[in-house]
Amino acid sequence: MKVNLSKLSTKNLATLAQRLINSSKTGNYKIIENHPLLLALETSYNRYDTVYTKQTYSGKGKHVAEADKERDVAFSNMKAFLNGYRKLTSVANYQDAEVLYGVFRTFGLSLDLMSYSAETAQLKKLIEELEKPENTQRLTNLALATAFDDLKTKHQAFEVIFAEQAEANADLRQLSSATSTRKELEQVLRSYLNLITAMKDVPDWTKLYHDLNEIVKAAKNSALLTNKGDNPN
Repeated sequence: MKVNLSKLSTKNLATLAQRLINSSKTGNYKIIENHPLLLALETSYNRYDTVYTKQTYSGKGKHVAEADKERDVAFSNMKAFLNGYRKLTSVANYQDAEVLYGVFRTFGLSLDLMSYSAETAQLKKLIEELEKPENTQRLTNLALATAFDDLKTKHQAFEVIFAEQAEANADLRQLSSATSTRKELEQVLRSYLNLITAMKDVPDWTKLYHDLNEIVKAAKNSALLTNKGDNPN
């Protein structure tokens, strides 16, 4: 009962372990049900199953990018409005637009092109500056208070989802790596299969050996199909 475990795909290794455990615990083989090696195999399989089905990252990257795009649009719209309005020297409050555009220039007219962290830092400073009483009044004069509130809301929403992503990624990194967990499962599987093979001629073990051997053969066939480019179950 031999199988090259390292040649099995991630899915096929998990399937082999699960089928061996299930067959060993059908109730037909009392001699093995509480054996330490079978219990160790269950523990190792459960750990492997948890790790290999997890994504490397949290999967929140798309949501972070969308939130960043929304705050970028809010920033760009305000910037474009101020840039255009300040040039209309014949209209009221154009000086307010000039001053506010200068504030934008101070913290970066292209901050929406910066990295997430750099943009967050600069946008935070920009918002703090625009919240000063004199600039709040200028925003009111230009009817930009609602647009400014929208910018703040979009920025806060980004910070929330970005923090959630960072926390989720940190949790994933705390899991044992898939490589080390796979090696552990392979080692326990080999020990378990070696035990069953060694005991195959002993009464009460023979039928268990033949049943598990059929499962191992199926795993070998799956490996062969994978190498040929097929899609095994």
